[in-house]
Amino acid sequence: MSQENPRVALFVAPGLEEIEGLTVVDILFRAGIACDTIAVAEERTITSSHKVTIVCDRCITDADFDFDAYDMLVLPGGIPGTPNLAACKPLTDAVVRFAQEGKEVAAICAAPTILAGLGLLEGKCATCFPSRTDELVEHGAILAPGSVVRDGNIMTSRGMGTAIDFSLAIVEHYQGREKADTLASAIVYC
Repeated sequence: MSQENPRVALFVAPGLEEIEGLTVVDILFRAGIACDTIAVAEERTITSSHKVTIVCDRCITDADFDFDAYDMLVLPGGIPGTPNLAACKPLTDAVVRFAQEGKEVAAICAAPTILAGLGLLEGKCATCFPSRTDELVEHGAILAPGSVVRDGNIMTSRGMGTAIDFSLAIVEHYQGREKADTLASAIVYC
């Protein structure tokens, strides 16, 4: 599905797995897709699970922050990043609304468990970090093979090692397979 000028919001909570978040930002930048990093905190500076400091573009608490300015919401995993995302009610409310309205939602590693817990994966094919698959099944998800699984408007992926696949799948969704393949070749992703 090609869309002109899509805008993606990547939510950055304290304790995120930085590779899962920053790979999305990097690949989308290379594809020319706007991607804002949104701090799920009062301040724009977030520390990852591996003590990497990330300065986000915006805070979810900014008075003028608007979820509807975005075409896709992306949730990276990590511990305690995933529980910190799950504890943010404005974010989980927006994720539910996006999913119900047919807007794009994507999650990687442990973050698909947030979608499962919100009831968004019931009867849908999905994947997540291998040690967390029971949580998806408990909430009615159908486990599917592959590094990235797309079912309707929801995309899930397995973990840090699939972050490039996940990011390229977002590019493919908005710009087509040829653009994603060209980008994969340009970054020497074989």
